[in-house]
Amino acid sequence: MHRPPGFPAGRPCAIDGSRSAGGSGLAEDAESIEPKRRRFRLAAVLPLAGALAIAAVVAFVAYRAVFELSLSGTRANASHRLDLYAASFEREIGKYASYPYVMALDGSILALLANPTDSLLRYRADSYLEALNDRIGTLDVFLLDKTGRVIASSNWNKWDSFVGRDLSYRPYYQNAGVGRVTRFYGIGTTNRQPGYFLATAISRGNDTLGIGVVKVSLEQLERSWASAESPAILSDEHGVVVLSSVPAWKYGTLVALDEKARREIAEAQQYNDRPLAPIGLSTLRQLDDGTRIVRLPGAAGSDSSFSTEGLFLAESRAMPETPWTLTVFTDLSEMDDLARLWAALAGLGSLLCLGLLAVYRQRRRHLREILAARAALQRAHDHLESQVADRTAALSSANERLREEVEERERAERTLRDAQSGLVQASKLASLGQLSAGIAHELNQPLAALVTLSGNAVRFLERGEFDTVRGNLERVRPLVERMGNLTGELKSFARKSSGEPQRVGLRKLIDDVLFLLNHRLTRGGVAVTIDIDGGDIELWCDANRFEQVLLNLIGNAVDAMEGQDDQRIHLSARLEGDFARIDIRDSGPGLPPERLAHMFEPFFTTKAPGVGLGLGLTISAGIIRDFGGELVASNAEGGGAVFSMTIPIGAGEAT
Repeated sequence: MHRPPGFPAGRPCAIDGSRSAGGSGLAEDAESIEPKRRRFRLAAVLPLAGALAIAAVVAFVAYRAVFELSLSGTRANASHRLDLYAASFEREIGKYASYPYVMALDGSILALLANPTDSLLRYRADSYLEALNDRIGTLDVFLLDKTGRVIASSNWNKWDSFVGRDLSYRPYYQNAGVGRVTRFYGIGTTNRQPGYFLATAISRGNDTLGIGVVKVSLEQLERSWASAESPAILSDEHGVVVLSSVPAWKYGTLVALDEKARREIAEAQQYNDRPLAPIGLSTLRQLDDGTRIVRLPGAAGSDSSFSTEGLFLAESRAMPETPWTLTVFTDLSEMDDLARLWAALAGLGSLLCLGLLAVYRQRRRHLREILAARAALQRAHDHLESQVADRTAALSSANERLREEVEERERAERTLRDAQSGLVQASKLASLGQLSAGIAHELNQPLAALVTLSGNAVRFLERGEFDTVRGNLERVRPLVERMGNLTGELKSFARKSSGEPQRVGLRKLIDDVLFLLNHRLTRGGVAVTIDIDGGDIELWCDANRFEQVLLNLIGNAVDAMEGQDDQRIHLSARLEGDFARIDIRDSGPGLPPERLAHMFEPFFTTKAPGVGLGLGLTISAGIIRDFGGELVASNAEGGGAVFSMTIPIGAGEAT
């Protein structure tokens, strides 16, 4: 450690004079770090939190200002739209409001009310009501007696005829009066068809004779509402939606019904056991008695031309002569989006202004710090320059040593590869040396025959026996071809391998090796059997190097069986996925179990001293590994040794 001049060794130095030896100053520094960190975090968080709070307040004020400004114009448009919807409803209902009075003008109706048991009068009244219903286009027109029972109806001759039914439970019967039309909406108890009922009392003087009722369909009005730009609903006194531009809301409720309301609806059989579930409307803000801001749910399966989910302005109005309420909804989504946009812009603008102010202040502080730090930086720069120079020199020296080591390693690897290649070639030449006696024998026999046949041909030619000469010459040709094949195989086997793999047939490789070993096999009486799936298998390997492996393994098998009466070698091959498994089994004594683990180690051999170097199996195993396969040794169950190889059958694919 570098120590400033003037400080003696073995004594700690007091940096500022306030801390002395023994480590107490370090403990005090550690204790003061944590409070400083907390103050630093607090100083960083508080301005950010304050800026976000200011931006949130500005955004809220901007949102309310823009929203309220847009809402005033929207309310005027919504009120006008409500007038249009109310007028269309009153116009549709007003067309039929006078027809209950018209019924009292017909003589057949009055006559039937005076004598309700007369069948002829009933027929005339039914026919009149049927004709009236067809003419005015209503759903049904029917007549009730004073007890509330239907005595004549426009559908008298249909399966769903009202004649004879007691409708005294219906509110339009209970509330009917002279000189006024009672209105009621409900679902028919006979044909389950919803409709709008208009009823009035038919009287003579002050005596009520019966009730005339007209049932009107509102489907046309609903269709016109569905094509309008805003949703609209008509709800009854209980809050049940009886008319809606959104089909999914019909027979829903604006609020949950209490037990009293459900009991009244059930007694009047108004909605025929419909579930009457709330549609999910929620009021967010009440503006006045008839206006409020609400949120509507999405209507699943709605085929309306407008969206029914989001923020809406609800304008409501009580309908005249009924306890019903008409409500028109105006979509506030665009207005809300606009207000949110302005709020976001205002918030971001305030954050930008605060950020610029903070940047300005920070910049001024940084300028002061930069001026103060520039001198210290220059001093540190000078010190670092000297350190960089020293370390650069050290790194250059280390880099030079590393480069020399890399070059030395590359030279060693090239030498090792050359030695391995030479060792493989030497092993091949050693194998040829072992075969030399057999090769000489194989060549001497045809050479002796050539000498005899050529000498006889000369003598027979002198005698003029040309046929005999021709026969001798024809016998010479196979002998020469045999010698050529043998020397060709020796030349091919002895040449140095290129090392490039290619497709090659296994059967040809085995035949070539057996041809080279023919003399040894014949001399020892070795029987060779070959069993290849499909007759042949194509391998992906270097043929020259694989022949050397076969020559080593088959030659070792012949050596292992030497001197035995029964000498057999069995070569088998079969496909296993993308590999070929090749087994070479002999009938020799097998491999000692304690030596199986060392069979492929360099210079390990089971032969007599001086017979082999113990490199044949090591080289063979290395060649098979280069092919992407494996060579293993084991003992067969029936006796003898088995050497098994796995060789790829294709370059990434099976053939």
